[in-house]
Amino acid sequence: MSTTTHTRPSPPAPWRSAFESHMSSMPSPEFVFASLHPSPDSNSPTPYVPRLRFCIYRGMWSQLPENKHNDAPKNPRVYDSDLPTFTTDVRMQKVGELFETSAGKASKDEQVQGSGGGGPCEAVFWIKEKGMQWRMKGTAFIVAPDIEGQVESSGVRTVKSEIGGRMRVVEGGEDKEGDWSWGTELTGHFGNCSPGMRGSWRNPPPGTPVKGEPDKDHQLAQKVTDLHDPIARSNFRVVVIKPDDVEATDLSDPETARRHRYTFVAGAQDGKGEWIEEELWP
Repeated sequence: MSTTTHTRPSPPAPWRSAFESHMSSMPSPEFVFASLHPSPDSNSPTPYVPRLRFCIYRGMWSQLPENKHNDAPKNPRVYDSDLPTFTTDVRMQKVGELFETSAGKASKDEQVQGSGGGGPCEAVFWIKEKGMQWRMKGTAFIVAPDIEGQVESSGVRTVKSEIGGRMRVVEGGEDKEGDWSWGTELTGHFGNCSPGMRGSWRNPPPGTPVKGEPDKDHQLAQKVTDLHDPIARSNFRVVVIKPDDVEATDLSDPETARRHRYTFVAGAQDGKGEWIEEELWP
């Protein structure tokens, strides 16, 4: 693990417990993820247009959900965070969008193959059974196989700085930081996916025209059991959302409906910050 600054033991975000309780109550923790795409119309009054899609919540970064079917090596419990994750395919448009709209404005295909990104995003969760809506606004970063490569790219440094800055050392984890690995966490997320889901990273390139039969390495409905399948792993990515603004809107009772907004205020150079809560009308 490269040198990255992490905060010392501190409490989770004030919204964390309720959010995770609601996620665990969903039959499938689906949410809408929005990013920005360059406008296809050169005459558009705005340079970017929104792009949305449904994704599956995969737990908080550094707190890999337990899965008895996952045989991947696990990191020791060293860190905690309030950073929601989901998995994706590097060939999907959202990956390029998070790079192109980031501070680095990477747009070439070779520039979006590794870790990095940091473009603006929003995520909206509707928990129908609870009458609750969660909205998160912030930035999103890509964790790719190069996260622990021989050469540390600017994208890797960005991810470890931006995400690492929001990772807290848990009680008792101070002496185990050297045992925690970004690569192990990435493989753990791959292992938490079903063989059929892992096989989707061997699908034909998403969004390309159907012309004849795809090659033997890129077929639909494959099942992958090898945690290090070279084709699937080359396309597999974990997206980490770094929220700066979280809204929880409780619509379960029309007479007491409320919206609670939590805004993250960064601290000094030690990387610490705090969440400021406001109670609002819905």
